Amino acid sequence: MIKLVYSRSPRTDSKIIITDNIDKVRYLTEEQKLFFNKDFSEKDLQYLRLPEGMVIVVNSTKKNAEELRVLGFKVHDLVKNESICSLFCKNKEQTLNFLEGFLLSNYQFLKYFTDKEEKEFKLEKLYISGTNADGSLDKLKNVITSVYWARDLVNEPVSYLDAIKLAEEIQEKGKKGNYNVEVFKEAKIKSLKMGGLLAVNQGSETPPTFTKIEYKPENAINKKPYVLVGKGIVYDTGGLSLKPTPNSMDFMKTDMGGAACMAATINVLAKNNVPVYVIGLIPSTDNRPGKNAYAPGDVVTMYDGTTVEVLNTDAEGRMVLADAIAYANKFEPELIIDAATLTGAAVRAVGVKTAVFMGNAPEEYMSLMEKASEETHDRVVRFPFWDEWKEEIKSDIADLKNLGGPYAGMITAGKFLEHFAKHPYMHIDLSDAYLHQLVNYNGKGATGAGVRLLYRFFEKQVEKRRN
Repeated sequence: MIKLVYSRSPRTDSKIIITDNIDKVRYLTEEQKLFFNKDFSEKDLQYLRLPEGMVIVVNSTKKNAEELRVLGFKVHDLVKNESICSLFCKNKEQTLNFLEGFLLSNYQFLKYFTDKEEKEFKLEKLYISGTNADGSLDKLKNVITSVYWARDLVNEPVSYLDAIKLAEEIQEKGKKGNYNVEVFKEAKIKSLKMGGLLAVNQGSETPPTFTKIEYKPENAINKKPYVLVGKGIVYDTGGLSLKPTPNSMDFMKTDMGGAACMAATINVLAKNNVPVYVIGLIPSTDNRPGKNAYAPGDVVTMYDGTTVEVLNTDAEGRMVLADAIAYANKFEPELIIDAATLTGAAVRAVGVKTAVFMGNAPEEYMSLMEKASEETHDRVVRFPFWDEWKEEIKSDIADLKNLGGPYAGMITAGKFLEHFAKHPYMHIDLSDAYLHQLVNYNGKGATGAGVRLLYRFFEKQVEKRRN
């Protein structure tokens, strides 16, 4: 993370100026004002490279939050190899929106490069005009570092981040924060009869884990918890229903994007002392075709006693999530939300620049999630969730089957999971958790999708309860 310093009158050689009126800027020479004014109304971004450093002007006229984030990305590309810069902007909200895009653009995953020092961005310090009296900059930094952590987890290969290591990483964060983490190991999982998680794990050399995270501040607005469930498949071969490779299996280290999302969301809620009572549940394993791997045709008894006919072992995410969602019911939650890189159908439906979203929760929750999506641009698209789709997951020999028909696979997967939720429920299919090409401040590789969305959702929930 770049070191951020608030200063009433920062002075460095390289300057970033956000303004809607060049003539009112004190930090430009008259000659520079003439240069930037010439095309100011036509251009969102202009810059000069001078011997003493960069001078960059961002036109903030009628810019919304997302436009400023994208401009933050573009400016970062210009100054990422400067050592020190100053940011001048009189509007606090515009400053924070710009910084969000700027700082998210500064993420790099260089752990496995031998020449990582050469690849590292050189920008070390950013001075920001004004004050941080309200702590808004600190809160933003905590959001950004939590997104970074989610990205790190998803970018890590399974050779490092197996189910055990994922649980350890979450435990380590919990120790540094003010929230509790408990890890159930294989014996405990067996005693709980979490059949879905155990079935998926049968082909693995590494035992499963089930991680419970609890953040319960004294001033929480909710007595009943919000339960966040994240899919923790640290690598997915498809099991005996083996995925084709290349292309389908190459990036399946990313199949724990839901777990990373939920763990990082709770981390930032705790860091920023957001007054919500939240429990996180992370079922984790890899899905492989080895040992005594579960097979198409098997019938699995889940944690809540539901029997499931397995038609495709590559539909493993819903198997582990179902156990966790059923377990969530014991907390009598106000709301259950799961996040998962669950279906290729979601990607085919909406691409990789938004997530798919559905549920049976009251409209106040559903619309609040959509509003949080609009504000953060960590976007979700609501899909219908009618009961007609339940017909497609009925089995001839068990209560359910783990695969629906050839169409609307993202919805039939959601309806499968809904069966296990006995309380209001929302499902997020993270089709945007990993990008194969650079997309502005979301970067290339893991995006940390869902963290900013859910953080803002809970902020808005607090605002609503207090008003």
